[in-house]
Amino acid sequence: MDAVELGRRLRARRAAQGRTVASVAADAALSVPYVANLENGRGNPTVSALDRLAEALGTRLVIALADPGAEHGGAPAPPPSLVEFTRGRRFRRAAGSLAEAAGEDDAAVRAKLAGALAAVAVPLGRDLGEGDWQRLLDALVLILAHPSDE
Repeated sequence: MDAVELGRRLRARRAAQGRTVASVAADAALSVPYVANLENGRGNPTVSALDRLAEALGTRLVIALADPGAEHGGAPAPPPSLVEFTRGRRFRRAAGSLAEAAGEDDAAVRAKLAGALAAVAVPLGRDLGEGDWQRLLDALVLILAHPSDE
């Protein structure tokens, strides 16, 4: 993964959680300009800095060595329409309700929901509109909040 792709992924994950660069930088014990530069595809982060950023973003750092030309197994960055959708009030309200019901951290639930929505959209091969994201979110909320008895 190159620096630009790393930056895209960092920004997408942060934005999906509705967080600022400053809050992520503080949680990772890094400077705001350092994190902003990484999000903009600049800089040469240490493994330690990436590990702290991953933890601050509610994820974990995975490093893999692959043969030249091998497919990389990283998840693609979320579609821009999903990033925009996760900033909205309806998404944040649904995630907050699920977090409260499960006794989990709100930011962690937002990240999980955004990841689940992105995973559903990838096989469709097209960017989805806000209405599509809302219907997918409604389905996830229904399943998570009201599991079947089977």
